[in-house]
Amino acid sequence: MHILLIEDHLQLVQTLTQSLGVLGIQVSACADGVLADTTLRQHAFDAVVLDLALPRMHGIEILRRLRQRGDKVPVLVLTASGDTYDRVQGLNAGADDYLAKPFDLAELEARLRALHRRSIGAVDSVLGVATLAFNTVSRRFTLGTHHLDLPPREHDLLEALIVHAGRPVSKLVLTQRLSSCDAALSNEALEIYVHRLRRRLDGSGAEIHTLRGLGYVLEAADDAPA
Repeated sequence: MHILLIEDHLQLVQTLTQSLGVLGIQVSACADGVLADTTLRQHAFDAVVLDLALPRMHGIEILRRLRQRGDKVPVLVLTASGDTYDRVQGLNAGADDYLAKPFDLAELEARLRALHRRSIGAVDSVLGVATLAFNTVSRRFTLGTHHLDLPPREHDLLEALIVHAGRPVSKLVLTQRLSSCDAALSNEALEIYVHRLRRRLDGSGAEIHTLRGLGYVLEAADDAPA
C-alpha cells in the first residue's frame, strides 16, 4: 500500500514514515497544503492521511478539491483530540474516516488497511488468482502452500496487480505506485520488475499479460489448476 501523508509536523512525519514502512506501508509526505493538492492531482495513492491545519491551504479545501475532481481515494482525517467540529467538517467534505491525535500506530494501520480493502471491494482478507494468494491483512503472498518472499518493489507491483486481478492496470499508475517522491521509476525499470515476477509465477497458473495501450493484467491461465 502506498499512502500520502499530508502533515506539517516533521517529527510525526518521520516517525510514521519509518514505523509504517516497517509494516509494509510506503509513505510519501507533503507538509504544505498547496503542494499536497498538486501532488494529489499528479499521482495516485491507495489512501491519504490528512491533517487539517496546514500552511497555505487548509486540509478541508484540499479534501473538497479532491472530491470535486471525482477522486475517490480513501481519506483519513487527523483531528485534535475531542474536536467534534473538525470531525464533522472533514466527514461532510468527503473524508472516509478520522483519527484523533494522539493516536496509536496499530489503530492507524488497522484503519488504513480497512479503508484500502473497502476501496478495492475486498470483503475477504484473502485475494487469489489460481494458486497465487495474497492476504490483505498480513500482506503475505503464497504460491500453493509455500510463502512467496519478494523484494519490496516486486511485492508492491504484484500487490497492485492482484487487487485489480482481471482488470488492466496502466503503466502510469504502476510507475507512480512504485516511485518515491524523490526517485521516479522509469517504464524500462517497470518492465524489468514485470519480467522478474513472470519468472517467479511460472507454472503457478497466474499470469501477467501485457495489454497494448492499457498496461498489465494479472489473471489465471486457461489451463490454471483449480
